[in-house]
Amino acid sequence: METHEILKSVKEGKISIGEAKKLLSLYSIEEIEGIAKIDINRRKRRGIPEIIFAETKELDEIKKIIKKTLEKSNSVIVSRLKKTDYPKILTFAKKLKVKVKVGKKSSTLLLFKEPIKFQGGKVGILTAGTSDIGVAEEARLVCEAMNCKCITSYDVGVAGIQRIFPILKEMVKEDVDCIIVAAGMEGALATLVSTLVDIPIIGIPTSVGYGYGEKGIAALASMLQSCSLGLSVVNIDNGIAAGGIAANIANRTIRKKE
Repeated sequence: METHEILKSVKEGKISIGEAKKLLSLYSIEEIEGIAKIDINRRKRRGIPEIIFAETKELDEIKKIIKKTLEKSNSVIVSRLKKTDYPKILTFAKKLKVKVKVGKKSSTLLLFKEPIKFQGGKVGILTAGTSDIGVAEEARLVCEAMNCKCITSYDVGVAGIQRIFPILKEMVKEDVDCIIVAAGMEGALATLVSTLVDIPIIGIPTSVGYGYGEKGIAALASMLQSCSLGLSVVNIDNGIAAGGIAANIANRTIRKKE
C-alpha cells in the first residue's frame, strides 16, 4: 500500500491507527550483508519501487538484493543487466516463483509477486526511431511498476513526420496524463510533440547519432534548447528517471480526481 492508500484506509475504518503507523514507518532500511541498504518504504513514501542498477554489480549481489526486496514488497526493477547475467536472473526469478515483465531491446526487468493493477494514471511513450526502443521500454517498465497504463508507439520520428499524428490523436482521446519522448540524432521529436498537445512532455535524449553530436550530445543540447514550453528533459538514455517522473505526474493526477 502507498501512503495515500494507507490514509484512505484509516479514514474508511479499514485499518487501525496503529496499523497505519506501522505501515508508514519512514526508517525501515534493510541491510544486505554489507552490500546494500534497501529503502523498503520508498514505495509507500514516494510511489517508486526499489530499482537495482545491475550494470556494476556481481550476479550474486543482484540475487541477494532481489530476494530481500521481494520479501518486503511486491515488486523490484533490475536495470541494465549484463548480457551474461540476463538469462541467469530470468532463471533465478523462476526459482523464486515470481513473474517477470521484459522490455523489447532492453536489459531491464520488472519482477513482481502479485499481478500489477493498472489503477494509476495513463502515460504515453513515443520513440523517434527503433534504436530508441530499449530506453523507452525501460521507462515503460517503471511506469507499469507504478501501476500506470502505458500507450506506446515506436519509430514515429521526424524523418516521416506524418506518422506522429494518428498516435497523438489516440493519446489525446485516451486522456494520457504525460508523454515520454525518446529520441536520438537531433532529438527534434520531443519539441515537435510538445508544440502539438497541452500535456506535459518528458524528453529522453538517446545515445544515437554520428560524429560531432554522437552519444546523445546533439539530442540533449537540442531538447535543452527547445523553445517549446511544456518540455522537460532527463539525462541521456535515462529511461528509469523519465518513467519515475511520468508515473508520479500521472498518479498524482488520478489522486486529485478521487
